[in-house]
Amino acid sequence: MPDLSLRRCAWVDLRKQDYVDYHDREWGVPVHDDRKMFEFLVLESSQAGLSWYTVLRKRENYRKAFAHFDPVVVAGYDETQLTSLLQDQGLIRNRAKLSAAIHNAGRFLEVAEAFGSFAAYLWRFVGGTPIVNAWRDQRDCPSTSAVSDALAKDLKARGFRFLGSTVLYSHLQATGLINDHLCDCFRHREVQLLAKRSA
Repeated sequence: MPDLSLRRCAWVDLRKQDYVDYHDREWGVPVHDDRKMFEFLVLESSQAGLSWYTVLRKRENYRKAFAHFDPVVVAGYDETQLTSLLQDQGLIRNRAKLSAAIHNAGRFLEVAEAFGSFAAYLWRFVGGTPIVNAWRDQRDCPSTSAVSDALAKDLKARGFRFLGSTVLYSHLQATGLINDHLCDCFRHREVQLLAKRSA
């Protein structure tokens, strides 16, 4: 059972321990590892039109199906692997999303080669420092921003698919480039401190 004495973001369903764990341990923590970045890109693009919890519950299945989110391996997937993914009941079996994930792996590697790492490329959009918002009500938190708009435009120009501004805003939140924990959430301050240590 979660510690109910701690204030959390309003979107967390306290009845779902795995959801609480994700919020308390992962969401908003600054990511600088490319494999983790690729993992969230795959998961966030799979989530489009669905609840994040739906994807979270399938995360382990995605991990197995996508070679522990190794973009080098995934970039080499062909039609045979795509067909296999479409038959995997542990995944969200949407051809466009799964095909985009494979296609994007190749583009991900191109960006990583051009900038030293995909993470280095991504962090340029926030000047290397997380954007710290100060929302007091979950309804005030936006679904896009000027940063996610610019990122979506740039990634599209680089050939990425299924990564619009809304999906990318969620990605920036999840990987800690934007701290959108509510002000009264116990993780708001903790995530800020983690960002300073990882800078």
